[in-house]
Amino acid sequence: MAKYKSYNYSQTEMIPISLENQLMANTIEFAIHTLVENEMNMSRFDERYKNDETGCKAYNPKVLLKIVLLAYARGIFTSRKIEQACKENVVFMALSCGQRPDHSTIAPFVSSLKEEIQPLFRDVLLVCDKMNLLGGTEFAVDGLKLPSNASKKWSGTIGNLKGKQLKLEEKVRQLLTAQIEADEKEEASQAEDEKRKRQAERLRKEAERIAKWLSENEAKMGKQGREIQSNVTDNDSAKMMTSHGTIQGYNAQALVDEKHQVIVQGEASGSGQDHHHIPPVIDEA
Repeated sequence: MAKYKSYNYSQTEMIPISLENQLMANTIEFAIHTLVENEMNMSRFDERYKNDETGCKAYNPKVLLKIVLLAYARGIFTSRKIEQACKENVVFMALSCGQRPDHSTIAPFVSSLKEEIQPLFRDVLLVCDKMNLLGGTEFAVDGLKLPSNASKKWSGTIGNLKGKQLKLEEKVRQLLTAQIEADEKEEASQAEDEKRKRQAERLRKEAERIAKWLSENEAKMGKQGREIQSNVTDNDSAKMMTSHGTIQGYNAQALVDEKHQVIVQGEASGSGQDHHHIPPVIDEA
């Protein structure tokens, strides 16, 4: 039998990265590349990503924006998975010109987009209008509930949160008392001793977190003039009912142009009732 010798090749050795060959016309990646390169105003990023005279060169914001937009279009939302895609997926390699930005570069870039979302969204709509993709006659509004990066257990009225703070502080006192008694009797094992200490420290920090929040915030009022539940982690979010149960999150609304199903306005709110969102969405559009 013939013997074959195995070789290990890196992906960059096996796959030629060529924008011309990898980005096919009429694909989402080609549209993103063309839009960012030729149509979008990227001057707002120039100062922030200007290279210093010394040190490593900054990544071109065009490259970062392209891979982030493609990742979102593919349902990839974490910076580590985007980093992985730039190493393993040929389309991401093409868009990034063979560069491999890591998650510590991608995450701050995404965070920095908070102030740029509206200008970028506006640029996209201007391009859509130029390409005659907007009819401007019929629109549809639709919404869905999106979870936030906040836990339901940190929600409650001011009274609820003060009560939780007191319960946490009482639990800490109980644990510390048990610790002192155990030390005196010398009956507790070292493992139990450490477990009590860790639990007491965790509860103490939770109580301090609530106390700090209460000192800096007032009661959150609803549209009916009554107090509604606040959230210590993300006070703009709210508890909302969904088909999968209650979540702590946002009610996201999108206004879509009928002609080519282009989203012309979108927003997320901490109010679960849809009818309150129609006027502001239309005004913004």
